[in-house]
Amino acid sequence: MPQRHEIYLKLTQVLDGLMLGLIFIGAHAVRAALVNWFPDLRPIPELERFLWLLAVIVPIAPIVLELQGFYNHPLRKKTGDAPRQILRGLTWLALILGMCVVFLKWNAESRSVLLLFMGVGGVALWIREWVTRRYLVYRVAQSDRHLRTVVAGEPDDMEGVLATMPVEERLQTEIVDRIDLTSEPVGRLENVLRRGAVERVIFAADHVNFRTVEAAIHVCETQGVEAWLAADFMNPNISRMRIEMMGGKPMLVYRSTPDNGWALLAKEAIDRVGAALLILATAPIWLAAAAAIRLASPGAPVVFRQERSGRYGRPFTMLKFRTMHPDAEARRVELEHANQVKGGPAFKLEDDPRVFPLGRLLRKLSIDELPQLWNVMRGDMSLVGPRPLPVYEVEKIEVSAQRRRLSVKPGLTCLWQVSGRSGITEFAEWVRLDLEYIDNWSLWLDWKILFRTVPVVLTGVGAR
Repeated sequence: MPQRHEIYLKLTQVLDGLMLGLIFIGAHAVRAALVNWFPDLRPIPELERFLWLLAVIVPIAPIVLELQGFYNHPLRKKTGDAPRQILRGLTWLALILGMCVVFLKWNAESRSVLLLFMGVGGVALWIREWVTRRYLVYRVAQSDRHLRTVVAGEPDDMEGVLATMPVEERLQTEIVDRIDLTSEPVGRLENVLRRGAVERVIFAADHVNFRTVEAAIHVCETQGVEAWLAADFMNPNISRMRIEMMGGKPMLVYRSTPDNGWALLAKEAIDRVGAALLILATAPIWLAAAAAIRLASPGAPVVFRQERSGRYGRPFTMLKFRTMHPDAEARRVELEHANQVKGGPAFKLEDDPRVFPLGRLLRKLSIDELPQLWNVMRGDMSLVGPRPLPVYEVEKIEVSAQRRRLSVKPGLTCLWQVSGRSGITEFAEWVRLDLEYIDNWSLWLDWKILFRTVPVVLTGVGAR
């Protein structure tokens, strides 16, 4: 990343934090002034009571926005990216501030200041981003100082890189020279860098010997010029690339699973804290369910334990409240012919005779799944993720692409649960929804699935 963009990034983050702080103060002033025009409105406390929130807003707002990619270079983003990034960032900020408000037991009048702040703050951030983008485009178009760039590699590859360069990026780039590394010596690149004020070299080297590219990059290193390597010499269909160091050697890592470190860390924290809170909140239901199962099916365990496949197929013991007769597993073979899941190893029955009457009620209300909160607490599962299959079912998966659902932690709910649940009878469709979740994962998607799960659980849609 160019050094000037680093400076721009830090400065913009500081200014955005200060701008949002001023907007919060302004939101309080506007809400306080509304009492003069609308006497029926109740007054709000003085600003001093709210000032401590500035210590949260000013530093935290830029962080959550950066996690959404809001501070990526404006000229390298799509036009529609900023509104989505602002919405997601402010949603997270609202959740953080909302927890503070609940903890302090603020009344509705005080909370209205936050609502006003969020609305105005979102619009202000979008306007600031739009103005910044327009200004940068104008400045680049008018300036005679462009990013002096050499393109090196194989001719067709170089044309491909230049053809896919965004228009805004092209405006600020001056192509100083093109060097064909398949026919010209690396020494020519060295001479070009010595002769001109070159800021970066873009290597489009799909069909160039690796040793030649390595030598050319060393030339850039020696002269302090940035080297950009177009790493499309391998074209994975869905994997995202990142660079890791192993034993001092740079490794290109192709990963088809979510790769946002901070967001994954937040997901882990939400899982553990959320599971703990849900266990406490549902403790009376646990006790009632356990007692009812003991009465309805005496002499058998209350909790059913089964080996399920976790992340990467690693087995773990999943817990459920028992809803079937003790001989359920032994009777499965005789019921295989009635399996309603087509094209895969999963086993589901519309009216499973192995389920005892109370078990049907527990399944209808999804109460039987509550012990899996303990699996989430242990780290075996997540609140949101593909449902874990028994180990023996995973061993029967024949389509390799379907095993990619094992690349993330299994969860209590996922797109399958909120898109039809057991009403989906094609295993391929079930897996497609799981892979759609993996490919589009974000914390925002997790929250949407959790919110959509609530009515599904309360109404018992698709439960068996």
